[in-house]
Amino acid sequence: MPDSPKKKGVKSTPPSKTPPPALTDEDILPPVLPILPLGDIVIFPGMIAPLVANTQRSIKLIDDVGASSRFLICSLQIDRSVPDDRVPLDGVMKHGCVCRLLKMLRFPDDTVRVLLQGVSRCQLEGIGEEGPYLRSRYVIRDDLVEDSIEIAALARNASTGFQEIITMSPTLPDELKVAVVNIDDPGRLTDLIAAHLNLPLDERQKLLEDNRPLERLKRLAPLLNREREVLRVGNEIQSQVSQTFSKTQRDFFLREQIKAIKKELGETDQQQIDNNELEEKIKKAKMPADVEKVARKEMERLAAIPVASPEHGVIRTYLDILCELPWAVTTEDHLDIAAAARTLNRDHYDLEKVKDRILEYLSVLKLKRDMKGPILCFVGPPGVGKTSLGQSIARALGREFIRISLGGMRDEAEIRGHRRTYIGSMPGRIIQSLRKAGTRNPVFMLDEIDKLGADFRGDPAAALLEVLDPAQNNTFTDHYLDAPFDLSQILFIATGNIVDTMPPPLRDRMEIIELPGYTQQEKLFIATKHLLPRQIANHGLKRGQITIQRATLEQVIAAYTREAGVRNLDREIANLCRKAARKIAEGRARSVNVTPKLLREWLRPIRFESETAEKRTTPGVVTGLAWTSTGGDILFIEATKMPGKGNLILTGSLGDVMKESARAALSYVRTHAAEWKLNPHFADDTDFHIHVPAGAIPKDGPSAGVAMLAAIVSLVTGKPVPSHVAMTGEITLRGRIMPVGGIKEKVLAASRAGITTIVLPTSNRRHLLDVPAEVRKKITFHFAQNADAALRYLLNGAKHKPTKRTTHRK
Repeated sequence: MPDSPKKKGVKSTPPSKTPPPALTDEDILPPVLPILPLGDIVIFPGMIAPLVANTQRSIKLIDDVGASSRFLICSLQIDRSVPDDRVPLDGVMKHGCVCRLLKMLRFPDDTVRVLLQGVSRCQLEGIGEEGPYLRSRYVIRDDLVEDSIEIAALARNASTGFQEIITMSPTLPDELKVAVVNIDDPGRLTDLIAAHLNLPLDERQKLLEDNRPLERLKRLAPLLNREREVLRVGNEIQSQVSQTFSKTQRDFFLREQIKAIKKELGETDQQQIDNNELEEKIKKAKMPADVEKVARKEMERLAAIPVASPEHGVIRTYLDILCELPWAVTTEDHLDIAAAARTLNRDHYDLEKVKDRILEYLSVLKLKRDMKGPILCFVGPPGVGKTSLGQSIARALGREFIRISLGGMRDEAEIRGHRRTYIGSMPGRIIQSLRKAGTRNPVFMLDEIDKLGADFRGDPAAALLEVLDPAQNNTFTDHYLDAPFDLSQILFIATGNIVDTMPPPLRDRMEIIELPGYTQQEKLFIATKHLLPRQIANHGLKRGQITIQRATLEQVIAAYTREAGVRNLDREIANLCRKAARKIAEGRARSVNVTPKLLREWLRPIRFESETAEKRTTPGVVTGLAWTSTGGDILFIEATKMPGKGNLILTGSLGDVMKESARAALSYVRTHAAEWKLNPHFADDTDFHIHVPAGAIPKDGPSAGVAMLAAIVSLVTGKPVPSHVAMTGEITLRGRIMPVGGIKEKVLAASRAGITTIVLPTSNRRHLLDVPAEVRKKITFHFAQNADAALRYLLNGAKHKPTKRTTHRK
């Protein structure tokens, strides 16, 4: 939209003493005029307003007006947030002002400055769009002539009140009084006052729409009184502020005299004592030479500034933070590799890859003491122990542990800090955490790094690039400190649920270690050794007061929780401890033995079946495997057919990739119909419907390609796929089965759901090494390179469980 020259609005010049130029015989108004939408100003008749046109639409309009009649209509936009080049036909007010183009200047920044003069009120009729801008027919609305004592009195009051406002206002020129005194027309007087009075746009528009001077004067009367009162109160406040400032100056001189008297008497004031203490802190902080130079320069400024000055508190806070930072304080590492291994094994079961990485770091640190800290990133579903693992690493190393949550962080200043020019500025979270820890080499956990946000305040992920880059973080500069701080000795550990949402540059700086989840046996061991003892202690129980049998724990894991981690398992154990504590507290028992029978009584009906939910083998129904941010999961895919015209219906909140997999699967089946002894035209008069429950959960990814192909072939051939078989893999139109990710998570999910056979792409064979051996023993894996081999196995060879654990077909 056309902009005003100043940010606070368009400054209009006062109308001349003579009446505004009327329409002469030479001024011929066309029946249709272009419309210039305005977003921050209302132009009145007689008002001269400078505007800036900065869009192609408004510049074209100005050019055409300057080359033709030099008249246009200025009308206020209904929605001020819409740019003027996208204002619709009904996006401007029906009442506007016919304006004359007085002057036009082009500037090097591709904008056009124009000077417009309001001529007359008008009403738009039949807005249309011809070319790049809006046009409309219009009707001139001259002021209704009224001559009465009432209007004369209102005009005189308005003139007197506005002159008082001019006297009190620092922004209105005194020459405006001359213009007000020399206006006899009440209508012109109201337009002059409305053009210069501080009014909302909606109120200005109402004054423009009314062509009755008497009504406009009545509307202006309370507005003038309010503005006069606001200016009076503002002047009183300004006077009080000036008096307070004078008192501050007087107090300053008196304090200086007191300081001089104390100096003659040999006494030292409190400010000098504080400065001496601060000087000692600077010496003890052992800052780098360049930082100490900055601190001493600030000390000199502090000594010269009176205590009452706001700047004194800002400098004092800055120096306190500088002195409290651990510039040279480090924690001695425990380099006993065996003891560190015992600590990690005591706190966490399994997770051998993570433990080996930490022990390797300790081993190298023992040989090279000035080694830079690694930057690790633990990625896995909730509840697998990412945060607690960081705490265990800190205990094993003998270091302080710091944790900050990055989830939802959108302000770059949270990482880099605020500059000291802002009121209430503070360092970023990195420096503040190091100040609290009191050491420069802690274990620093950046939790939920995959949930960083970004908005107009900056991108925290970009700010973390310097923090997590070993080649740069030895000179990390916080905006508040404005001095480099060495972060290279910190052991950074980031956590997240999904790698894909992390920005690639940030992901490149971290060593990704995946924690996919636990098997049933691993959960049983964790519950027995870690979760149960902790919950017994948290609920005020003793070991002899509650006993949870192994069979009970197995049933809790299998029937009441189905997750990759152990968070819900911990909640269910806490639930059992609460019920046992109540029973003991009420005196109904001295100890409680939680049996499987009592478990069903306390926790009510089971939440999950230990086997797959689909036990019946129905043509068109198959079990797929999916990867989610909370681990793996099974996915039931249902297909059905009906008379139609060969359409493919897809439901279940499927994403674009899954929809493409379904279309590719149907195309493959139609291309190879003869191989399955099907009519080549079987789909011409049949509609196929593929549904993936649950419908409210969004789903996407290429892993369901094989499953959708199997569902369609099973449906058209009438051969069911056994319910104990699950599958994953991406297919191509040529029938190749492409590898997919998340194999370990998918296999663990299949094991939890009771699946005994899994069909995988041949290229994913190597990923089975990450699957625990106990799970590999329970499941038969069949590898296929193409769709034909997979379908032959699913529809013919998978009815009975093979004796070999792994089969392979080309």
